[in-house]
Amino acid sequence: MTHDAIAVVDFGGQYAHLIATKIRRLRVLAEIRQPEDATELFTRYKGIILSGSPSLSAFGQDSAYNTALYDLDVPILGFCFGHQEIAKHYGGTVVHGGREWGPADLQLIGDSPLFAGLAPVERVFMSHFDSVTSVGPGFEEIGYTTLGASGQSHRFAAIASPALRRYGFQFHPEVDDTVHGDEMIANFVRGICGCAPSWTMERYVEERVEQVRQQVGDQSVFLLASGGVDSTVAARLLGMAIGADRLHLLHVDNGLMRKDESRAVLEAFRAFGLDRNLHFVDASDTFLAALAGAVEPEQKRTIIGNTFIEVFEREARQRGIAHHLLGQGTIYPDTIETGGTKRADTIKTHHNRVPVIEQMIAQGRVVEPLADLYKVEVRELGEKIGIPHDLIWRHPFPGPGLGVRLLCSTGIERRDGFDVMQPAVAAVAARYGLTAMALPIKSVGVKADLRSYEHPVLLSGDAAWDTLLEVAGQMFKDVSGINRCIWNLGLVAPTTARPLPATVTRARLELLREADHLVMEGLRRHGIYADIWQCPTVLVPMEVDGRGQEFVIVRPIHSERAMTATPAPLPAALCDELRAQILALPGVSGLALDVTTKPPGTIEWE
Repeated sequence: MTHDAIAVVDFGGQYAHLIATKIRRLRVLAEIRQPEDATELFTRYKGIILSGSPSLSAFGQDSAYNTALYDLDVPILGFCFGHQEIAKHYGGTVVHGGREWGPADLQLIGDSPLFAGLAPVERVFMSHFDSVTSVGPGFEEIGYTTLGASGQSHRFAAIASPALRRYGFQFHPEVDDTVHGDEMIANFVRGICGCAPSWTMERYVEERVEQVRQQVGDQSVFLLASGGVDSTVAARLLGMAIGADRLHLLHVDNGLMRKDESRAVLEAFRAFGLDRNLHFVDASDTFLAALAGAVEPEQKRTIIGNTFIEVFEREARQRGIAHHLLGQGTIYPDTIETGGTKRADTIKTHHNRVPVIEQMIAQGRVVEPLADLYKVEVRELGEKIGIPHDLIWRHPFPGPGLGVRLLCSTGIERRDGFDVMQPAVAAVAARYGLTAMALPIKSVGVKADLRSYEHPVLLSGDAAWDTLLEVAGQMFKDVSGINRCIWNLGLVAPTTARPLPATVTRARLELLREADHLVMEGLRRHGIYADIWQCPTVLVPMEVDGRGQEFVIVRPIHSERAMTATPAPLPAALCDELRAQILALPGVSGLALDVTTKPPGTIEWE
């Protein structure tokens, strides 16, 4: 069957495949193309979308690509970097400035078909350094953004040339935080480009099953099965493709699991009938020995990934199946955040993208049936192939487990830039009746598709939820060197904080397991577990006002694809319960709620 199709030009931004996913959900085929692809490869598409980019600057160097695309007689729409490139190509001006992170209000101008059926003001999501400040002949401004109560405006957030059929959005309509972004994309794909809907998930399943059969041939697959959504769906899909007799599942207790996690996983696999060749190994001693003394996040992730392979190879040899291919439930965020495409920046190395795995991939020894999908598509696929609802809708849990939620430290304070940062964050918070303190630690984040490793800010004081989000957004806009805001749930506002030396130990893991268990049970008890997409509990070795050794941070978020996220509020009664329970745990110095969007903060702290 021939499908109408849209080309998504991947400049390496975090969301290129997310754009393609959103188009596919309109039942229109979308294909990823590279910026240097030959012009003739684009001639069969009914429209082109230019993605964002982490490394190319629309007003600096390195923005060389096949600009002959603009000579094609098809509609072209650019997002973020793509928006800036369209403006620049047609005579507009782009400058390095006007940075924005997170939500903003788009004020529409005129009646562009891109915004058909939408309100005069739309909530959109920004993540950029460069900005369009003027447009060339034939172009017009069709929208600008404002930020909260400050009313600060960002001009040329949406531009158009109806005669040329060229359009640009400074914001990201593909992320779920742009409230009606799906409608904007649909207006372009179906309305302006005229694409007919004919692409379905059923068709995707058929093609993936056939692709797995072609890759595997007459070999067998040994899948590392964590029991999470991704590995469970991957196991089911592999079973459909090659049969249960040729599929072996290995569940590894790495000592970094949640409370009673391995027992629950094995029970779930047995109940679902995936236990024909189900193997289990307690490798907690092996992992903890490998992690002894490790502090840096990337080092820990690499150790965990390498140790998984060591355990896999050892178990495969002992069971006589060392020749099997390695199966993984890798999904696209794992690849893109590890810098897995030509221009993508490394946000963090996922355990299934460490060098030894990359080498096995190059050798054709790894099977990843979900590698092009996001979590929401994995869940949709899982439902279509008959996986029980409870397994499909579990909260995502990272492959490295609590290893990336147990922060470690040398005890050295990181106060670079604090002379400027501290008064700046205090001034922003004061405008909202709050106090603020930059913390002498760092966590990983993502800004304009680039990795950031910057400071969190601790907010203290009473405030409505919307106010907290607005304060955080203003912090990220006004103050350099921060990528997170957390809200103090303790009884008093701290005045001092310092990191303490700490590594991965059983005792710290047990404390984190208990705190995490209290949070998960609280979500279920208050009936909001299903409403929250993920809720990491993080342990930071930080003394506050001379008390305790561990600071606990709870990060409830709303998301669908993990590429963006918004913080989720918790009921006041649950906050009170967690305050009483977690602050009573031995050695806990404080408790806070993470109120950061992604970007600029990643979902996990490491």
